[in-house]
Amino acid sequence: MSGKPNVDRKTIRRQATRAEIVVASWDLVREHGLAGLAMRDLGERVGMRAQSIYSYFASKHEIYDAMFLEGYQAFADILGTSKGVQVEGDPVAVAKETAKHFVQFCSSDPARYQLLFQRTIPGFEPSPESYAVAIEVYEHTRELLAAVGVHDEATLDLWTATMTGLADQQISNDPGGDRWLRLTDRAVEMLLTDVQTQTTEKAIKA
Repeated sequence: MSGKPNVDRKTIRRQATRAEIVVASWDLVREHGLAGLAMRDLGERVGMRAQSIYSYFASKHEIYDAMFLEGYQAFADILGTSKGVQVEGDPVAVAKETAKHFVQFCSSDPARYQLLFQRTIPGFEPSPESYAVAIEVYEHTRELLAAVGVHDEATLDLWTATMTGLADQQISNDPGGDRWLRLTDRAVEMLLTDVQTQTTEKAIKA
């Protein structure tokens, strides 16, 4: 008999255990913060000794990396990046919807937001494989904004700073509410007004 089916079952069980560890890790950081991910607590959640977790993840940072990847995959699914950039109808309306999705995504899960968009864990850097998904999301946003006239890095930087600022305020000052979420349309309109002004000024100078 071939040993392949046994190997496959072992791989499936290992992947399932890794997934269980990641789920338990999310539960812990949502309860205690990102820095509160303790291997002993994690072991208790998944029913194994803390040392045994290292059979599935080489380090705590590797667990954070798996969480980072999962978080960005969830964001990519929301934006529909796997379907390619599709701007249907009014590009400005698409930009507003994208902004709203971002602020909602961030404010709905502060621990995930910190891991994905802030340098909260000292020394943690996502792996190239995980970071590739983050780049995919960024490029998707870049192409969506190009449809409304945003072509330079400075304006793209301003966009990301504005949206993360709204998310920060929503998380810090109105958790569970929508005070800053409701400002996303105005923020997009302000940014696009600035883009139009910059474009006009460049045309006049030319």
